[in-house]
Amino acid sequence: MRTRNRAVVAAMCAGLAATLAACGGGGGEKDPDAGTNGVGKLPATKIESRARQAAAGAQSVRLSGSLVTSGATYKLDMRLKADGGAGQVSTKGSSFELLRVGKELYLKADAGFWSHDGKGEDHSGVGNAAGKLDNKYVKVPSGDPSYQRLSGFTDMKLLLDGLLGMHGKIATGDHGQVDGVRTINISAGKAGEGGSLDVSLEGRPYPLRLQRAGGAGVIRLADWNKGFKLTAPEKGHVLDYGQQIPETP
Repeated sequence: MRTRNRAVVAAMCAGLAATLAACGGGGGEKDPDAGTNGVGKLPATKIESRARQAAAGAQSVRLSGSLVTSGATYKLDMRLKADGGAGQVSTKGSSFELLRVGKELYLKADAGFWSHDGKGEDHSGVGNAAGKLDNKYVKVPSGDPSYQRLSGFTDMKLLLDGLLGMHGKIATGDHGQVDGVRTINISAGKAGEGGSLDVSLEGRPYPLRLQRAGGAGVIRLADWNKGFKLTAPEKGHVLDYGQQIPETP
């Protein structure tokens, strides 16, 4: 009886040892890169390069978050692809929608936006026209000074090229998650002051979250390669502003 009991215990212990070995050993740490795309094991500069390549090869993306540029803070929620984009931009209490289909750019905002001239006053009948333009699409002429500035918010390549730049020596940080997706963090400069990037460890190594250098905003990048339609508004819903588009606050 004792011999049989010892045999049973020995078999149980052997089974337990095999189980622990399969799980990484007794008390050993699990490999954080197990089952990933492998970029977490690359040098930091290679991770950045792979992320840039993945972004450059994508057909579409959703970009949201805050962006500080030229002393102004913008909140963005834009869906972008090669031939245009659509979404919302907010700054200093002013909010407007942008839609670009090819080279055609449309702006939609409330009456408060259209009556704004930077001084809180109305000039040249703008105040009278603001009500008519309230929440209507206005086509921005390509020759208008605002065209290049506003269309930049709808330009996928321009935004990604500008946002994904990091400044300083790049180092690998911690593993983590962004919206449930496993990531590896890379950062530049001392304590990440040159920017940091969370790169997906699942599927293609897309950049998923960006902390811009100098605290110039945090951007999330999602819905990579998820197609969407861009359709110009019907002519009956497009109005002519009749003069230069006002500067955004």
